[in-house]
Amino acid sequence: MPASIAVLEGLCAAFNAHDLDAIMDYFIDDCVLEMPRGPDPWGARAEGLPDVHYGNARHFLDGDTGISTWALTGTPRSGSCVEVHGCDFYTFRGDRIVKKHSFWKIRET
Repeated sequence: MPASIAVLEGLCAAFNAHDLDAIMDYFIDDCVLEMPRGPDPWGARAEGLPDVHYGNARHFLDGDTGISTWALTGTPRSGSCVEVHGCDFYTFRGDRIVKKHSFWKIRET
């Protein structure tokens, strides 16, 4: 089965439901997730946004590349609210995600 907008919509719904098992069903076992902020050139992984929500999501597909744009809200362990706009670039192998490369706006406070 090829990559599709339905796959990206389902993944977004799984993230909003905070259903880790459902999220991981969209990824291959050795997938790579690259976050925009971290100590390395490719970023780091994010942990601890129990109420994360991806709103205003739009999804696009070109061959084996999917793109999702969104407005993310959530509360990290620090307790301060997060609200950022960003996008994810996905690389697919069939209908499963091989790589998720995330970008978002860095807000100055």
